[in-house]
Amino acid sequence: MGISKDDYSKMVDKASPNSPVLLNCLKAFLFGGLICTIGQIIMELLKTAGLSEKEVMAGTSSILIIITAILTGIGVFDKIASQAGAGTIVPITGFANSVVSPALEFQHEGFVLGTAAQMFTIAGPVIVYGTASSFIYGLIIYIFKLY
Repeated sequence: MGISKDDYSKMVDKASPNSPVLLNCLKAFLFGGLICTIGQIIMELLKTAGLSEKEVMAGTSSILIIITAILTGIGVFDKIASQAGAGTIVPITGFANSVVSPALEFQHEGFVLGTAAQMFTIAGPVIVYGTASSFIYGLIIYIFKLY
């Protein structure tokens, strides 16, 4: 006949630990804020070096991506993420991690079929939908400007 809803709920409650929601929110806030603070420090250093605004923005993003990729590659980013939770999903670092992680996971299959082929398994759809939607949006804006 099966298991009753109440029995199933009791099994689920017993098997899944309660998560400290307030503590997790605090950690995510602090770690996310720290990542943003590091980004701001990088921006200020690049401004001080005399770079233009576009160069500062591109440099900051690139440096954050490189730092995240290196930390993911040596296994440190995952340890940080296990404590920080959602705080590491600040878009640029989360994206860099989602590109590097599958690449590392499949490196034993070789460079072409492993690392290169699997690199965009998670990030690929984001790139495709972002590119497609920006093209469609641009096309709509272009058409409406004609009229």
